[in-house]
Amino acid sequence: MRIGLDLLAEGGWAAITARAVADRARTRPGLLHHYFNGLPGLHVAVAQRASEMIVEPVVDALVAAPDTPAAVRAVRELVPDMVAGERKLRLAAELLVRALRDPRMGAERRDWSRALRGRIAARLEELCPDWPAERREGTAMLFTALLDGLLLQLILDPDLPTDPALDATAALVAKP
Repeated sequence: MRIGLDLLAEGGWAAITARAVADRARTRPGLLHHYFNGLPGLHVAVAQRASEMIVEPVVDALVAAPDTPAAVRAVRELVPDMVAGERKLRLAAELLVRALRDPRMGAERRDWSRALRGRIAARLEELCPDWPAERREGTAMLFTALLDGLLLQLILDPDLPTDPALDATAALVAKP
């Protein structure tokens, strides 16, 4: 998987060929077809791993937080790592573009995003049982949109500081 991620960061999806992966792994291309059911399966596995590596640590910490202030602290601590370095930004950009161009990858990204929103909404149900389902689902959608938006802004402007957005987020969820 590391080789697929390396190739994706270096040259985009076109760089992830069975031959390129096999050459770097010093194995036969047929093994990739066996394990991943062809090149499209390898691409999906690489996309899933990139998504897990970039966004899921933030969501994991968010849903593990015991309360809202702890969740805000976790996000503040982990978002800078989520977008640290050109490699992660390139991977994130490739995931978004491929999801737009490839129906299978778009469906995978949609399902993954729905699962993340579901995890967040389920945690909100525990923390805020008096909230209606629509509010929990809407809040989960806003949070994932925040992460996606920060990624997009940093893809376009890698030097953009994240603190102002994170400060604004903390202010929005703070109790008056």
